[in-house]
This record gives sequence, structure tokens and C-alpha cells, in this order.
Amino acid sequence: MKHPKEERTLIIVKPDGVQRNLVGEIITRFEKVGLKIAAIKMLVPTPEYVEAHYTLDPNWRMDNGTKSIKGYTDRGQKHPLGNDPLVVNAETLRKLKSYIASGPVIPVVLEGAHAVEVVRKIVGGTEPRGALVGTIRGDFVLDSYAMADSDVRSVRNLIHASGSVAEAEKEIKHWFKKDEIVDYRLVTEDILYGQNLDGILK
Repeated sequence: MKHPKEERTLIIVKPDGVQRNLVGEIITRFEKVGLKIAAIKMLVPTPEYVEAHYTLDPNWRMDNGTKSIKGYTDRGQKHPLGNDPLVVNAETLRKLKSYIASGPVIPVVLEGAHAVEVVRKIVGGTEPRGALVGTIRGDFVLDSYAMADSDVRSVRNLIHASGSVAEAEKEIKHWFKKDEIVDYRLVTEDILYGQNLDGILK
């Protein structure tokens, strides 16, 4: 069984994050908490590649459409596209492909204890408007679902982060070849994970 420190997750700095020169700021937040970079690169994904990413989970289309409809229902509104989750999701996916494929993105594999959970906490809620201050989305974005819907586009929230360990494994394989991921040791890992803080004093 793997040690928790070997857990990996995927983040993707989206085109708005790159265009706003926030790449360093975003990655620094993860490094400061103790996570290390196991892989990183820049590319411009095709719409087809983006669709493949979002549909790695065969249930995503239905789940996403259902969640979108529920969001409207919770606000006392009817979804403008009706009550069919697959119809709603088709439009969501169209907007996502336009957004993510609009320019360079930076996928990063992060490694460290409870990486998935810790990264999600640092990133903040999906809708920037409700994301807590201190999170990446809460500190750097003022977008909302309402504004995005009004403008007929995806909400711009700077970054994608895997939602579970299983999801992270699939997404990492989608964005990185095995030989692009580097296994190495940071000296700080002794302080983060060592049983005793040995070797500090001379």
C-alpha cells in the first residue's frame, strides 16, 4: 500500500490563468504547502482533446447536466434548455471546449500527502463568486454562473483540479505520458514526512 505522500493529482492552469500571468502565483501556493511538481508542460489542446478529458468518466455527462438543472431549480428558476440532463450538458461541453481550447494551458502533476484533497481546498469552490477568500478562485476571480450564463460562456475560474484519487489517475494518464512524470526526492520531504527531525543540529 502506498504512503499518503505518494498521492498524485492533476491541475490545469486554464487559458485565463495563463493570460493573467497567474501561473507562478498558482503553482507557488501548492509548493508552499509542501506539494512537489512531478510533471509540467504547456500546450494548446484541441476541442476534441478537451472533450476527451471531461468524458473520461462515462457518467460525467449525466451527472453534470443534472447538477446544472438542480442549480437553476435551487434558485427557483427553470433551466433555459429544459430538463434533459444530456441536452443541458451538450451545451456545457460546447462552452467548455471553446474556453479550454482557446489558448495555452499548463497541466501539472502534483505529488504529496493527501494531494487531491489539499489541492481542492487551496483551489476553492467551482464558482468564484462563492469561493472562500484565501483560495485561488476566491482571491483572483470575480466571475459567477449567472454572469457566465448571461454571456453564454463557461465560468472563468483559472484552474482545473481532479476531484478524487481515481479521477486524478485517469486525468494524469490523459495529459501525460509515463516518461514525462519524474520520480525524485526533495530534501524538504525529510522535514515534511520524516519520523524524526534528525540531522538538523550539527
